[in-house]
Amino acid sequence: MITAIREVRQAKGLTLADVAARCVPPTTAQTIGRLETGTRTVSVDWLNRIATALGVGASDLVTLPDQSHLAVVARIEADGPTAPERALHVPPPQPAPADVAVQVMVTIGDYRAGDVLWCRRVAPDHFNEGLHRDVLVPGRVGQFAFGRLIRIEEGQLEILPPGPGQRPQAIHNPPWLAVVRQLVRPFD
Repeated sequence: MITAIREVRQAKGLTLADVAARCVPPTTAQTIGRLETGTRTVSVDWLNRIATALGVGASDLVTLPDQSHLAVVARIEADGPTAPERALHVPPPQPAPADVAVQVMVTIGDYRAGDVLWCRRVAPDHFNEGLHRDVLVPGRVGQFAFGRLIRIEEGQLEILPPGPGQRPQAIHNPPWLAVVRQLVRPFD
């Protein structure tokens, strides 16, 4: 357990000795110091005693570490939503250094206005990772092509833009492309 005993004590302008004297029963400044630094385990009893001495709730003295996963509370299966049989967790989205985002401003193809696409940039020797997937490809300065990568041939990419009736675009020797990896869709 990570505590905020020191931060709360200092914010109230109290010394270790002040908090020790306010505990019921009183304790030593050394004990409070050990509890603050984690060299002594903070039990629920100690947490309550120190919280009372500081005039705060016990929950004000506990800090939770950053959550590195999300709890799975339901799974949608063929028979409908069900609770998992055991505790399951999934990692939240974490951007990698090569990740970029694309904002969808108008509904087009499978994408709706407001969607955000998380994409991973790849170098030319990895363009095949985007084959038959949606990609963003830089063109001339400030221009891009977006759509399904349908063919790679000798440095030329063919991109089929989303939406009905679109014609493939040819992009010659782009320095990189970004493969769509995740769709984030708000439900407002």
